[in-house]
Amino acid sequence: MYKIGFDNNKYLEMQSSRIRERINEFGGKLYLEFGGKLFDDFHASRVLPGFQPDSKLQMLLQLKDEAEIVLVVSAEDIEKSKVRGDLGITYDVDAVRLINEFTKIGLKVGSVVLTKYAPHPKVKAFEARLDSLGIKFYHHYIIDGYPSNIAKIVSDEGYGKNDYIETTRRLVVITAPGPGSGKMATCLSQLYHEHKRGIKAGYAKFETFPIWNLPLRHPVNMAYEAATADLNDINMIDPWHLEAYGETTVNYNRDVEIFPVLKATFDRIYGECPYKSPTDMGVNMAGNCIIDDEAVKEASRQEIIRRYYSAICAAAKGINKKDEIYKLELLMNQAGISCDDRKCAVKAQELAQRTTQPAAAAELCDGTVITGKTSDLLGCSSAMLLNALKYLAGIDKDVLLILPEVIRPIQQLKTEHLGSKNPRLHTDEVLIALSISAVSDENAAAAMAQLGNLCNAEMHSSVLLSPVDERVMKKLGVRVTCSPEGNIK
Repeated sequence: MYKIGFDNNKYLEMQSSRIRERINEFGGKLYLEFGGKLFDDFHASRVLPGFQPDSKLQMLLQLKDEAEIVLVVSAEDIEKSKVRGDLGITYDVDAVRLINEFTKIGLKVGSVVLTKYAPHPKVKAFEARLDSLGIKFYHHYIIDGYPSNIAKIVSDEGYGKNDYIETTRRLVVITAPGPGSGKMATCLSQLYHEHKRGIKAGYAKFETFPIWNLPLRHPVNMAYEAATADLNDINMIDPWHLEAYGETTVNYNRDVEIFPVLKATFDRIYGECPYKSPTDMGVNMAGNCIIDDEAVKEASRQEIIRRYYSAICAAAKGINKKDEIYKLELLMNQAGISCDDRKCAVKAQELAQRTTQPAAAAELCDGTVITGKTSDLLGCSSAMLLNALKYLAGIDKDVLLILPEVIRPIQQLKTEHLGSKNPRLHTDEVLIALSISAVSDENAAAAMAQLGNLCNAEMHSSVLLSPVDERVMKKLGVRVTCSPEGNIK
């Protein structure tokens, strides 16, 4: 059952206020590292039900006249064609998408920084595309001994070898398509270069996860570990904060590891570091805006299970996910959950066993579970979709929303003219047929009107979904998992 557990309006107010306070603490110039995603922060909206995916963007728009954006992309990620799991696009494609989206709403994109730079073919192709768009780009390099060799890092042989990023505004927002791109290192490199040019600049961090004032093993923080299992990020008690203040707060390993570098950078540049801990660097108010802790916990448990299913399905497709699967299994054990805690998965598997055919099930926002089985006319996801719409519209389950006489010509088109071996209708084809039927059928029209109420539903398929079915469900806001036993073509 979907329940709101997060007050987004309170968050916008508190977070905006906190960021403005931090900007005022530094005179002249501030590099603000934005962790997570500015656009489309779907992970936050899943584990904090009520959080709007564009919340961080809305706050930034209040500062757009004094801010510019620097986008950071790892050259290694580009060469490996790393994909954003939520959107299914590579980081280089997403970088161009973000540039276009930022520009469209009036935010200035100053440049792109390619970290861990090496002139791989895909990287050079990306640079050529940036050049065609008129976007400046800079190179930052791997530093030997990073992050432990502080003397070398904070020197002309370390940050000094990186390109200096030219910026024109007092607030420079450093963001990236995904984690592990090198945002903090970019900020610190800039502090070093600014000081050499006689410019005073500061640094702050806006990272939503882990949430510093929630317990270490709170499901929200564990869901963050699940989301970054491929990076092997680990949540941990901030030892610097504990020593400085005697208070227990949560941070993650990369920030704890890099803090001595940040402290040494400030010490060497200004003589003193304004922060006593990685937690001090942050401006995250999300933990103060949770209004239903149990709802947030349950949403986060489901996220961990979804990540596990995603990893085992990727492995079934031949993608090496061994270490990631092991990490996710550990997290599930620590959280005291299993795949049996995903209600729709249990129901889909039960139906598949009874029918010996692929089956699907969805848990709607009111907690009702709707199933769909495979037939000669429809795939299981399509059947489940129609059954869910009938339930939401209050239509008897035996009513046919699309007549067989309508479906069969579509099947003929698929198999006889378009080369498909599977005559069953996918979800996109079902929705087109349903929309046509809605012109003359009140029930079909009523069902179509319920599409928006599928948002935030949980769905599971007993087999790997076809790419088209998965895309359609995600566009409808349905959170999809699959079992890796077989594939619907």
